[in-house]
Amino acid sequence: MQLPMVFARLRRGPLRRGCDVAESWLVLVTALLMAVAAPAAGVTAAHAVADAAARQHQDRHGVTAVLTEDPPGRIGADPTGGVGGRAHATVRWTAADGTSRTGETRVPTGLRAGDRTTAWLNGNGALLRDPVTEVEATIQSIAVGTVAAGGTCLLLLAAERAGGVLINRRRSALWEREWAAGDAEWGRRERGSP
Repeated sequence: MQLPMVFARLRRGPLRRGCDVAESWLVLVTALLMAVAAPAAGVTAAHAVADAAARQHQDRHGVTAVLTEDPPGRIGADPTGGVGGRAHATVRWTAADGTSRTGETRVPTGLRAGDRTTAWLNGNGALLRDPVTEVEATIQSIAVGTVAAGGTCLLLLAAERAGGVLINRRRSALWEREWAAGDAEWGRRERGSP
């Protein structure tokens, strides 16, 4: 429904019905909520993801690790870890208590078994399988914020459409009653009844 029609239905007039006013308010409230709630949901979700990534980044620390196997990857893969240049592989490192530990984490595909790399551990000393970089955290927060805002808009539109269906049912029922009353009135007039 276009906004000029919404405002026209709010004006007083002989053809204005309560259903028209209710539908106009429903559209206006939905538009207002989409303008306010959708961006708020997007920003909130984006901040939540960014905060989680920041906590992970603050909590982690790097240790030198040795690859125990060749990472799967293409022949001639980019050893700098460019786009698509990282794969999961098993690494071995020495924990703070002096014990040797192994685990799987993301490493550049250009490395081979026996090469050294940096493995990231959380504050408890557990290996982070897929540590999030700052760029990845930014991309994730933008994506999650966009999805949250879009999802909020879709939910609001669905609620508006459902409300519109209920209002149209009510409008149709009122029209049926008024037509029935009009038919009865015209029937009495045709028969000459007062």
